[in-house]
Amino acid sequence: MLKRLAILTALLCATVSVSWAGATGGHGDAAPHWGYEGAGAPEHWGSLDPAFSTCSIGESQSPINVTGGQDVDQPAIAFSYKATPIHMVNNGHTIKVDYAPGSTITVSGKTYNLLQFHFHTQSENAIEGKLFPMEAHLVHSDADGHLAVVGVMFADGAANPFIEQLWLRMPVAANSTMDIAGSLNVETMLPESRDYYSWSGSLTTPPCSEGVAWMLLKQPVTIAPGQAAKLKRVMGGENNRPLQPLNGRVIYK
Repeated sequence: MLKRLAILTALLCATVSVSWAGATGGHGDAAPHWGYEGAGAPEHWGSLDPAFSTCSIGESQSPINVTGGQDVDQPAIAFSYKATPIHMVNNGHTIKVDYAPGSTITVSGKTYNLLQFHFHTQSENAIEGKLFPMEAHLVHSDADGHLAVVGVMFADGAANPFIEQLWLRMPVAANSTMDIAGSLNVETMLPESRDYYSWSGSLTTPPCSEGVAWMLLKQPVTIAPGQAAKLKRVMGGENNRPLQPLNGRVIYK
């Protein structure tokens, strides 16, 4: 018990405050223009603006290939999510869902508030070299601005009811928004098992700020091929950053 608490406490305490725009933008709405192909593609992010330099020179960048890793008895993530009205934003990079205050996770005694969640296709992280059709990132912040991201993988299979409710009202034009009548609870999107991999990483979009505590749930949930395809179509292509080197980082599992 002491070992597992020490390991995760070290991971969480190593986080640094990142820009609020990065936390709320999925993961970052910033000028100048960046994207996933052409002159604004990921390999150019670091040179687009001095504020983006970490995208090129950072040593703890995300996403990663989750492989190997150290077996530890990780402390449970205590999810306390509430149903909330849904406000979706198509920011030209992803479909982002802003979440009302009051939903949290607690890990090893640290509490983080859920700010938003958003989607990438294909997945950004890989598990043992395998990419998934889609990945959700649930972005949290503690009272001091330290970020923690919970990742959820989507595998091909049955249609996902929670995603279907979102996609029926998806804002399809860039820089547009849409609200869903009533309330939804994103906890219904999570897999039954809450076992996870963890590591220290970064935002996966400019400014690529580091010191983000990553927790990727091991069990994927299912999604119909057409559901992932709709996100790709609306985004005008895939919106996943290529895998980044570990540079000696330890993955806990």
